Amino acid sequence: MTWRTGTVTARGATWTGAREVTLRLDTPLPARDLTTAPWEVRGLAYTALVGDPAVGDRLLVNVSALARGLGTGGYALVVGPAGDATALPADPHPGPGHLVKARYTPLQAMVLGVDEQESAHHDTLRDADDLAGLPVVVADLHSALPAIVAGARHAADLAGRPHPRVAYVMTDGGALPAAFSRTVATLRDTGWLDATVTVGQAFGGDLEAVTVHTGLLAARHVADADLVVLAQGPGNLGTGTRWGFSGVAAGEAVNAAATLGGRPVASLRVSGADPRDRHRGVSHHSLTAYGRVALAAADVPVPTPTGDLENLPAWGAELTRQVHDQASTLAPRHHLVDVPADAALLDALRRSPARLSTMGRSLDGDPASFVAAAVAGVHAEQLTHLAHEHPAHEEPTSR
Repeated sequence: MTWRTGTVTARGATWTGAREVTLRLDTPLPARDLTTAPWEVRGLAYTALVGDPAVGDRLLVNVSALARGLGTGGYALVVGPAGDATALPADPHPGPGHLVKARYTPLQAMVLGVDEQESAHHDTLRDADDLAGLPVVVADLHSALPAIVAGARHAADLAGRPHPRVAYVMTDGGALPAAFSRTVATLRDTGWLDATVTVGQAFGGDLEAVTVHTGLLAARHVADADLVVLAQGPGNLGTGTRWGFSGVAAGEAVNAAATLGGRPVASLRVSGADPRDRHRGVSHHSLTAYGRVALAAADVPVPTPTGDLENLPAWGAELTRQVHDQASTLAPRHHLVDVPADAALLDALRRSPARLSTMGRSLDGDPASFVAAAVAGVHAEQLTHLAHEHPAHEEPTSR
């Protein structure tokens, strides 16, 4: 990101929520010839965010796109007021990449997209069109990520196979910066995640991509993933309405994975402890995203707990029946797969290096939530093995 401070010399056009200004910069825009470097720029202030600047105001502005000649409408974007001695970070070194994330916002960031022309991987992705059966576990909540990975690693351990290479494709329905997630950082640091791909307006992954589709292709063809977990970043948004929640994109993610020849695995959002009826058993978020939005078929792993798991607090036989009954409503379109869940799987979840927490509840507070995510990882790892051994493998046992 390239920063500048400057003084407003004139106010320009205004419209609802925005004000154009002319700024005299304290330091000119980067240029090879400083004698011709621009000192005066046109700025844009979003008045609901930063107020309505007046002539003489000193402002902090983001000039990243202007410095690269991309424009973003030809504006320096106003971040806020600046003091007389505001210290700025040094200009970034000139380099490849013109993919702008958090576009047209005061903190828009410029990154090198794995799929853009300046990328070393452009030739690989230019005509890439096939995931070749790559299992893609789709989840509504970011909190499902460590549980899914734990389940996949547990399945590999039981079978005596190496742990799969796991890539996380982070969509922009929640937090945009990947750095906001301590979960991702911990899983990467401990080797539980091999790569993170941030797509859409999300940024900060090992690889950046424009769309979910190129993010999935990058996970397969660049990160060499055996298995992908696709979910939004932290900060799920819901409104208590049928359609007003950010996780609705999970259904579109199933479609994307299937369109590219992947193997979609729809992880159910389950709870035995949520006080809201719409999230008890299988959440209405999963039922809507997979039952209404997803037009392509996916495998839907459904936990079948042993008695010791079912006897845990916030579980019980009634919850198991409810989950299976609700999941059965997805059967006309999707393949329901009963996956056994036992104490060994629960122990695998306890070994997660990343803290398990969903909606403020821990593993002990809502075990069904994490087990439901973990069985999706178990099933995906089994698909990975089958894809490697038998590219044209048979369908798993389903109901």
